[in-house]
Amino acid sequence: MSLPESPKSPISDAKTTISPSGRVDLPVDHGGGHGHLEAILREPALPVRCAVVCHPHPQGGGTMNNNVVYRVAKALADRRTSVLRFNFRGVGRSTGEYGGGVAEVDDARAALDFMASRHPDLPLWQAGFSFGARVGLQAGMADPRVSRLLAVGLAVRMFDLSFLEGDRRGLPLAVVQAANDEYGDRAEIEAFVGRLAPPVRLWIVDDATHLFPGRLDALEHAAGEAIEWLEQTAPLAVNGPPTSG
Repeated sequence: MSLPESPKSPISDAKTTISPSGRVDLPVDHGGGHGHLEAILREPALPVRCAVVCHPHPQGGGTMNNNVVYRVAKALADRRTSVLRFNFRGVGRSTGEYGGGVAEVDDARAALDFMASRHPDLPLWQAGFSFGARVGLQAGMADPRVSRLLAVGLAVRMFDLSFLEGDRRGLPLAVVQAANDEYGDRAEIEAFVGRLAPPVRLWIVDDATHLFPGRLDALEHAAGEAIEWLEQTAPLAVNGPPTSG
């Protein structure tokens, strides 16, 4: 099972070169910069949107090759999305060092910059898993170019996610969670999502824990449904009717 192929010849894109396999080093200019981020780009022939997917905690072994990140990226690519996943600073060939979950927001911003520059006329989405969901949501909510949010495995026991409890710029938020997630089980995530402003929707994957062992197919199916809901759900103008985007 593989993601759709990227272009077969190297492509220069401003400061970057995309290899035939889709590998690319992204420059990081935010927060003073630290060099580059190792990334993989997958693109269908005629994408209808672009998205960034952020990986779980670097200090827990999280990388862009995490199984959950791969499956979320695949679900997006299968639905005609140009998808970028990348390694946070200090992971793999990415330069820099772990930034406590604060500096990593700058890495997510660099990834969003790359995709917005590459596809300026396409809707831009932000997705992430666990630590990557928290970091990605922070970056995406602050970026006016981002129009949809997808979070998998929100670690409500581990991270302060209270920043999601405001109006969220009216952005549609889809959440996919394991029923027995060690960092936020069914009861906890249902209570948390119940406090969030619309538009928001929750998918629960039964018989699954945080990393979805043995349940990756069910995760991918739920992520696909979440993507389709996001496609159909317009952002809300704060204190107003739905907006385009």
